[in-house]
Amino acid sequence: MAFIHNGKMDWWYQRYPKDSTAHSVSRPGYMFILGGLLLLLALYPVLKTLSNQLHSALTGSYVAGHHSVILINCPNEQVAKDIGRSLMERRMAACVNILPRTATMYYWKGEIQDATEILLLVRTRTSKVQTLTEYVRTLSC
Repeated sequence: MAFIHNGKMDWWYQRYPKDSTAHSVSRPGYMFILGGLLLLLALYPVLKTLSNQLHSALTGSYVAGHHSVILINCPNEQVAKDIGRSLMERRMAACVNILPRTATMYYWKGEIQDATEILLLVRTRTSKVQTLTEYVRTLSC
């Protein structure tokens, strides 16, 4: 069952007749392949996270972009405790450290000013940084 076109034999059709190539994969086979692809797409975020954690565990390296540290200056210790407790209650932070009085120097109206402040060191997920920043701005205004 070889076809001859321009004096040459078509080897494709000689090896694979049309009838067998049209039905080489059955309908359940297509459904299985499609289901596998959909499952892979659905599990992609989980697989990516697991591979990042596995890589980090095996190599001992840090995977950037998952955790962030935010520094917040507060005028006194009571304000720092209030902000820290509020962040913890809303689960916006994994940990809040209140550092003792820090000496601060800054420019104000062209002159160098000295002040003391309390520094909050807030550890959180990078995905929560924007929400946390907006929340702290609403507290301080």
